[in-house]
Amino acid sequence: MISISGLTGCTSSRYSLSKDSAPDQDIDTSTVANATPRKEPRSRYGNPASYRVRGKTYYVLDSADGFVEKGIASWYGKKFHGHSTSSGEPFNMYGMTAAHTRLPLPSYVEVKNLDNQRKIIVRVNDRGPFHQGRIIDLSYAAAKKLGITATGTGNVEIRTVVAADNTTEKVTESTPRKPELPENIPEGANLYLQVGAFGSKQNANLLESKLQNRYQKLSISTSFNNTRGVYRVRIGPLQSIADADRLSQNLSDDGYPHSHVVID
Repeated sequence: MISISGLTGCTSSRYSLSKDSAPDQDIDTSTVANATPRKEPRSRYGNPASYRVRGKTYYVLDSADGFVEKGIASWYGKKFHGHSTSSGEPFNMYGMTAAHTRLPLPSYVEVKNLDNQRKIIVRVNDRGPFHQGRIIDLSYAAAKKLGITATGTGNVEIRTVVAADNTTEKVTESTPRKPELPENIPEGANLYLQVGAFGSKQNANLLESKLQNRYQKLSISTSFNNTRGVYRVRIGPLQSIADADRLSQNLSDDGYPHSHVVID
């Protein structure tokens, strides 16, 4: 996936498989438990205010509370197994996890198959899917438990699940494995660190001139909304989330604390 997953991963040497597939051996999902909602801090990775994929901007929600959505679910499996998700955690096709474009990472959602009425609970720890009309990408195990692996997709309703009050134990987030690239980044897309966005090109040029002696690969990207230009000062393309994390810290130390990752 970017998965910054459905997201469709790039077909470079990053993956040993060119196409996604189910595990080589069938699994008994009756023994696979639903994810257990618990209170967790937001992941260090995968939660920018916004990001762009294939020319579309996605805005990450401030809170998952009360979120409900209907649409098409898909799944991802062997090709991405073991690779880093957008949150930096390794993807496990046998786990009860999922990818969503806007929910905070991590979040917990109940997924209901509207065709057979099965329900599961998954932990959202990845970004995607970025295919038109799909709203969630499930791990293979979750998709099989829901009954959609045979068809590849399913008509679902998702709604967030909040941890019960008695599940208030503090969860210490382990240091994530920093991915070589955000998981499921579409082929041909690039990773940038956006430092600022302005309605005035003059202001964008001013920021660029302040940073150009210290930072390389600076550029100004322009887009238009109702004929009004937006000028974005970016550093990139970058090779990895690790690079973005390091640059973000350097920028914060230099007085620019609000940089965020953009995929374009």
